[in-house]
Amino acid sequence: MKFPASVLASVFLFIAETTAALYLSSTYQSGGDRNWQTLTLLFSLMPCVLVQLTLLLVHRDLSRDRPLVLLLHLLQLGPLFRCFEVFCIYCQSGHTEEPYVSITKKRQMPKNGLSEEIEKEVGQAEGKLFTHRSAFSRASVIQAFLGSAPQLTLQLYISVLQQKVQVGRCIFMALSLLSIVYGALRCNILAIKIKYDEYEVKVKPLAYVCIFLWRSFEIATRVIVLVLFTSVLKSWVVLVILVNFFSFFLYPWILFWFSGSPFPENIEKAFSRVGTTIALCFLTLLYAGINMFCWSAVQLKLDNPELISKSQNWYRLLIYYMLRFIENSILLLLWYFFKTDIYMYVCAPLMILQLLIGYCAAILFMLIFYQFFHPCKKLFSTSVSESFQAWLGCICWACRQEKSSESVGKTEVKSSTYQDETPSSSKMSPDPTQTLSVDDTCSA
Repeated sequence: MKFPASVLASVFLFIAETTAALYLSSTYQSGGDRNWQTLTLLFSLMPCVLVQLTLLLVHRDLSRDRPLVLLLHLLQLGPLFRCFEVFCIYCQSGHTEEPYVSITKKRQMPKNGLSEEIEKEVGQAEGKLFTHRSAFSRASVIQAFLGSAPQLTLQLYISVLQQKVQVGRCIFMALSLLSIVYGALRCNILAIKIKYDEYEVKVKPLAYVCIFLWRSFEIATRVIVLVLFTSVLKSWVVLVILVNFFSFFLYPWILFWFSGSPFPENIEKAFSRVGTTIALCFLTLLYAGINMFCWSAVQLKLDNPELISKSQNWYRLLIYYMLRFIENSILLLLWYFFKTDIYMYVCAPLMILQLLIGYCAAILFMLIFYQFFHPCKKLFSTSVSESFQAWLGCICWACRQEKSSESVGKTEVKSSTYQDETPSSSKMSPDPTQTLSVDDTCSA
């Protein structure tokens, strides 16, 4: 049985970030910054409440008679209690023999074109640990993109305005960035396990390192670009955020409306139609929050009973990163043209170049992950390098076609001009036979 390290990491980030937020809000209160204190507490307490609700809904404790658990969640101590429960199950799992086990069938990664199917016994303790891991993974994603991401943006914006970075705020920003990267990493692992559910997926440590670097560069550059743009054009940033948010929020609903599928009602048996609608809206809200800062590896599909698409859409991934790179470039150019005196001692062209290189580094680590470290790369129809070569071949073929069409056009123009010139020359110079005949008649 695996050690529940993901549960420990989720609880550590939850406690550390909440404690740092409370400390920083107290410093804002002592300094008389009421607005910063209110926003810091808002972005800290809102994900705390959502995390408690997520843990309750996954474990279905609302329909059980467990008043102590409900009280602990009301006191915001639910993650600590769940972590204690996880380690109690883990420590007792090897000492008692379980009378009831279930058998699961998984296929191994193909070797030499062959894939074997293996059976594995799963006891009650391992099943409970799997439920706890799933609950904490979802809670980490919610905390990352509905709390840590706006919190990091706010604290970096305050540091830019005040032109100084306190030690407590620096530690808080580092914890927030770590929480966002961890939430994005959990999204990647969740997408892999959903798409290849019938296979036994094993993620290697180098794959975790590559995903961590990919997400770190992507999220850090995105947050810095938004903060720089906000510091010079405060009113226009609202338009940028609303366009991004509603684009990703409405996109799954538009696809669902065009599909003509019936309304999904099998999410939870205890939910009514109104409750199902609220749950789907919250899910699309989380989806939009993820895509505001980075690529969400999990794609929503509301007409699917599982609500998640299992197909890997490479074109959507390519379009997302192209549009995001263009958007970041435009925001940086606007910041460059409208920057104020607070950036007097900042080399703006160098900063723009560093941010664009950082985003390109994120894309590079993403390609390295899919080419070398993806746990299911043997199941890909085409690899990243083959797709890149095919893309270059298409571009070269298009360039050759364009050059050939231009050369054909030039030859046609030359031939037409030559044809236009030959009749005129014939009119200017008469036929020599005709001149000789006229001379002969004159002599006669």
